[in-house]
Parts: sequence; C-alpha cells; structure tokens
Amino acid sequence: MKITVIGAGNVGGLTAMRLAQDGLGDVCLIDVVKGLGAGKAFDMEDARQILKYNYRIKGSDDLKDTEDSDVIVITAGLPRKPGMTREELLNKNASILKDICLHIKTGAPQAIIVTVTNPLDLMTTFVLKATGFKPSRVFGMGITLDAARFANLIAQELGLSPADIEPCVIGTHGEGMLPLPRLTTVKGVKLEEFLDEKKVRSLVEGTVARGLQIVTLLGSGSAYFAPSAAVSQIVRAVAKDEKRVLGVSAYLSGEYGIKDICLGLPCRLGRQGIEEVIRLDLNAQEKDALANSAQKLKEQYSKITA
Repeated sequence: MKITVIGAGNVGGLTAMRLAQDGLGDVCLIDVVKGLGAGKAFDMEDARQILKYNYRIKGSDDLKDTEDSDVIVITAGLPRKPGMTREELLNKNASILKDICLHIKTGAPQAIIVTVTNPLDLMTTFVLKATGFKPSRVFGMGITLDAARFANLIAQELGLSPADIEPCVIGTHGEGMLPLPRLTTVKGVKLEEFLDEKKVRSLVEGTVARGLQIVTLLGSGSAYFAPSAAVSQIVRAVAKDEKRVLGVSAYLSGEYGIKDICLGLPCRLGRQGIEEVIRLDLNAQEKDALANSAQKLKEQYSKITA
C-alpha cells in the first residue's frame, strides 16, 4: 500500500512518521517547499535503526508523486494564527487545495482522501467536489480530534485514564462543534452520573475552545501531536479494514435531514472508506443544532471563490 501525505509541516511530518512506524505501507511525504519533504524523510530514515523499524519513506516536492497512492492525507495549507478562526482560512486554503486535487484526480483516481486542512469541513467538501470522487472515499479528520479532547478534559476532571472515556462529538470541526454529554460514557456509565450540569457545561466549553487555546499558547502554528495521532488512527482503520466507528467529516445526502455538505458524524471505516454513517438517537435540540451547523457551513461554502 502507498500512503501519501501532502504537506510536510508539523502535522504532516509527524503524521508521516506515525504512519511509517505503524507499518501500514510505503509512505511518501510531499511539500511544495523544495527540500522540505526530502529532508524530513531522510531524518525519519535515520531513525529506523534506533527505533528498530524497517519502514520505507520517501520525500518529494513534486505533486506527481501522488501517482498510484492508495490513501492520501492532505495537511497542506496555511495554519491558523492567534485570534484567527478556521473559517477565515477558507479561500486561501481552497486555492492551495485546488491544484492538489487536479493532481490526485489524474494520478491517483482510486485513492481514499483524508482531509486535515482547515477549515476542515469546508475543505473536505471542496476536495470532494474538486476531485469528483465518490463521497465514501473523501472525508475529513475533524471530530476524531475533538472527541479525544473532550475525553481528555473529562478524564482530567475525574482523575481517570482517557481510555476509560467514550466521548461523543458531532458537527463542525470548529467553534460550532457539538460535544454530546448525553451520549458520552465513563466506563460504560453515562457522564451525567459523575458530574453535575454546571461542570459538564464547563467541559463542553473547554472542548470547543481547546484548539484556539493551543494556537494562542504556541503563538505560531497550531496543534500537531493530537491531530497527527487522529489521522493515523483513521488511516489505520482504512488500511487494515477494521470496520471501526470513528468520527469523521462525511458528505451527507439526507442523513439527519442534511444534504450536500460534509459534517462530522461517527462513521464505520474500512478498506473502501466510509461504509456507513452511524445514526445517533439525537433529541430535537441536538438535531436543530446539527442542522444549524450544516446551514452555516453551506453559507460559508458558497463564498469560496477558488
């Protein structure tokens, strides 16, 4: 299997390393900045003897090297700066992804694409439409990361391992995300059995603000340890045909009454990509919030000029 990561910045570089260490296939790391992909690939090669791994990784600055890829991860694009929302990145990153999509469409027409570029749900929709691929083969990382953040904050509050938490987050990967405490469990028990409403609300707010908090603390760039771990988890589910349910930004064609936009929902992932969009038992308030998120995304998507 050939797995290509486009964008050799912090997220892309660490994603390539995680995928190589997982032994999921040959990894190609591409960046338009001359020498960046190759330099990082050489560095990762040099780590093989120390780590006792024999992975194969190649670096490149030519998008033609996406050819014959089975899975493509797109991390290319401008990062958020302090005070910048994901939505402000819209047209700048759409322009960058447009050229990438043309190369993928001609060189790797059977590939599965995982989009990481922000604003994630809008860029996933853009990639889907620009390539013309089947919706099952184009999806975004999004709420996999948000759910991990929600679980982390809950675990810290309760003094437990994050592995004990089964979080549920849906909606946009951004300020409009919808952490769902009602559908989140701790060791199989509903979260509301452990925490009162005020504390739960605080954890929800902390989850929504987490990405921007990290951006602000870093001062330059955005998170990359957790995002790369989330991408690796998604690619592993595809490469190993795990049939695993993970939260991704998926194209909806009537699910939850929503059409023609990518939005974060739990999906069953396997070798063919998205095999099923899981239908959660949402209450009226949650359905309305999800519909509102979708409508806002559609309005924003209509403003893309790339």
